[in-house]
Amino acid sequence: MVTGQFRTKAIAVKTGTLVDGTVIAPASHADLEAGWVGHQRRKAIHSFKAHVGADADSALVEALSVTPGNVHDGRTGGGALPEAAGEVYADSAYRGPIFGAAVAARSGTPRIVLTGMWGGPGNGTLRKPRRWSYAIHRIRCRVGKTFGAWKRSYGLRRMRWRGLAKATLQVHLTAIAYNLRCSLTQLSNRAA
Repeated sequence: MVTGQFRTKAIAVKTGTLVDGTVIAPASHADLEAGWVGHQRRKAIHSFKAHVGADADSALVEALSVTPGNVHDGRTGGGALPEAAGEVYADSAYRGPIFGAAVAARSGTPRIVLTGMWGGPGNGTLRKPRRWSYAIHRIRCRVGKTFGAWKRSYGLRRMRWRGLAKATLQVHLTAIAYNLRCSLTQLSNRAA
């Protein structure tokens, strides 16, 4: 509802969507709805994941979904896509047919970082994929400030209650508070 009201006030002009996820610790290790997640050589942690779809220009959160930590980003990222996605900027965790189909269903164009490319030094095979990924990183990095504000200013380093439903409620309330604060800043900048 809040995002819809922002659109009527023309705060957000839709050019694209930034999609990313962050890991949030559960209220207790006894929370059976959270999952264990580990990446490469990092220690596995018990957590939930918040997947966010934010506007590319204003960084206002338009859609989000919360899952257990062990669910792969590419399988659930479609829940974080708004109605009209536009160009969707995401990291390589969202590469795959499930997320691609979700983007296409919302008439969007995926712009996903390329990783794991092979090529020889000096022959130029990696130049084009690196340019592609660099251009996406320059736009996609804006979603990081959303997660930073949530964890630093709104206390979302740890869930307050047990269970997926309550975790989802907490993330939604945090996103509403963040959007209200960002929109106030944008409106005051326009007035000045």
